[in-house]
Amino acid sequence: MYVGLSRQMTLRRQMDVVANNIANQDTVGFKVEQLILEEDPESPAKTLGGPSPVKFVLDTGLARDFSQGSLRTTGNSLDVAIEGEGFFQIDTADGPRYTRDGRFTLDASSRLTTQKGDQLVGDGGAILVDTQKGPLSISKDGIISQAGQRIGAIRPVQFASMSSLEKTGDGLYRNTSNAQPTPATTALMHQGMLEGSNVNAIKEITQMIEVSRAYERMARLVEQTAKLSEDAIARLGKLS
Repeated sequence: MYVGLSRQMTLRRQMDVVANNIANQDTVGFKVEQLILEEDPESPAKTLGGPSPVKFVLDTGLARDFSQGSLRTTGNSLDVAIEGEGFFQIDTADGPRYTRDGRFTLDASSRLTTQKGDQLVGDGGAILVDTQKGPLSISKDGIISQAGQRIGAIRPVQFASMSSLEKTGDGLYRNTSNAQPTPATTALMHQGMLEGSNVNAIKEITQMIEVSRAYERMARLVEQTAKLSEDAIARLGKLS
């Protein structure tokens, strides 16, 4: 019965993950997630003929699929999509962060920032824009020009192990390892475009149905096991 309950707990968590994937299918740069499950063997009570060990179900974390999302045209000159591996570097009050969300804007100091006001880090630090010189031009290698003059460059970075990235909210990730990111030299920048999520809505809805059915089966199994225990206790009581 407790094994069944442990599975129900992980199924509830799995349903939350699937529901979050579906809710973010239109979120810029969102990466689909999946629950990681493992066996948790425990020594059983001293019983005759019982399994040893008893294997419970345990969720140990989330796996994240960082594969490319589809690119869509927005026409906004400050929107940038990354094609290939890599992340934009963002300077926040809590330290460096990394994102695939390229919806940039200008703050009061004419710096390129995220929608939350965090600074986009270029090859020379902040990227300053002169609003009097007309629109920006961003090449595929990240060079930012204005009125024919280079004003900075977007230099995406990549990580040897994606497991070192921890999601912190607002589409940002934190590097939890001591390893430093390296330049994503093969990444291409696309101005006036954004990367969509890589969520397959049909697949996620199908998985939601499967999780729901599995939860119902486990609920019936636990209920039946409890009923068997009650019946056994009642019969033993009559024999005594």
